[in-house]
Amino acid sequence: MSFMLLMMEAPGNRQARPLEEGQAAYARMMAFQEKLRSAGVLVTGEALKSDDHAVRIENLGGKRTVSDGPFTESKEIIGGFFLLNCKSRNEALEFAMACPASEWGIVELREIASSCYE
Repeated sequence: MSFMLLMMEAPGNRQARPLEEGQAAYARMMAFQEKLRSAGVLVTGEALKSDDHAVRIENLGGKRTVSDGPFTESKEIIGGFFLLNCKSRNEALEFAMACPASEWGIVELREIASSCYE
C-alpha cells in the first residue's frame, strides 16, 4: 500500500528559524529519511522550497489565472513529502508518528488512491 507523508507548517516559520536550528531540523529529517530507507518503505522524499517560489494556476470565472507566491492567504505550506510503500495503514501511521516534523508543524498521512473516486 502506498502512502504519502506531507510535512506542513505555517508560512514564514522556516524563514524565521535561526540558521543553526534550521540546520538541526533538516539533519533530523535526513536521519528520518534514512530510517525509512533502511526499513525498506521509502519510495522517494524531497524538501520543497517555500511558497515564495511557487506558482498557482486557477480557473476563476472561466479565465485561467497565474499567481506567483508567496500566498498570504495560506494557513500552511507543504514543506516536503515522503512517498512510502507500507504493508498496512498502521505501519504507515507508525512511521508518520515518528516523523520529527510533527514537533514544529503538521504531518499528514494520505493513502494513494488508484483513482480519484475512491
